[in-house]
Amino acid sequence: MNTAPRTYAIRVDGHLDDHWSAWLGELDLARDDDGTTVTVSVADQAQLHGVLAGLRDIGAVITELRTTGTPAPICPSVLERPLQTERLTLRPATADDADPTWAFRQLKSVNEWLTGCPADLEGYRELFSKPARLATTVILTLGHDPEAPTIGDFMLRREDAWAQLDVADQARDTQAELGWVLDPAFTGHGYATEAGRELLRYCFEDLGVRRVTANCFLGNDASWRLMERVGMRREVHAVRESLHRSGRWLDTVGYAILEQEWSPA
Repeated sequence: MNTAPRTYAIRVDGHLDDHWSAWLGELDLARDDDGTTVTVSVADQAQLHGVLAGLRDIGAVITELRTTGTPAPICPSVLERPLQTERLTLRPATADDADPTWAFRQLKSVNEWLTGCPADLEGYRELFSKPARLATTVILTLGHDPEAPTIGDFMLRREDAWAQLDVADQARDTQAELGWVLDPAFTGHGYATEAGRELLRYCFEDLGVRRVTANCFLGNDASWRLMERVGMRREVHAVRESLHRSGRWLDTVGYAILEQEWSPA
């Protein structure tokens, strides 16, 4: 008996340009507002493996692979358990965290440096609650009480390092990327630095990665100064590399720290 071919949805981090469609076998590319791209592969396992290999060849980070028409899989959080510092708790995000994080993310002074933020709370809830987004979001609360206020959120994403194909297996899950947003009402107390140092500890001691990266607009000096306070070094200064919503092409900077460069505070 003949059966219909399976259809696979593949989500990758970042927006892929249309010119990669031919590289991937003339597949349609759909770019989502959350900064990811979805492509659909209709074929047998051999073609699916070819598409996956093509994505790896161009350095794309695959965040989801599923058969269409079935529920999206549950994505486990990169943060496997809550962490506590002297003054803070860092825990995996849930859909219920959309409202408290919206309260500061929609502020003009905060959104100035973000990739984007939906114009209304309902749109933000939908974006925030996507499994891939929840899996990489860490909620920062003040104190250790379960009812403690949310004062920020971090992005923690584990990823493959770039590698040549014959050694790609050795590069899987060997690095992580950090990002952060802090409620302006709680800046100036060292909370972001305290949380950042704890997440670096978690990356190196618990996840066992070899390298952690972070990046931002050069104009976001509060962010890159934080990178330096937690021990990261500037590796990249790209001149007028990114288009800001103001219409200006702005410089960006990239920071990193290796496991052997890190030391507990």
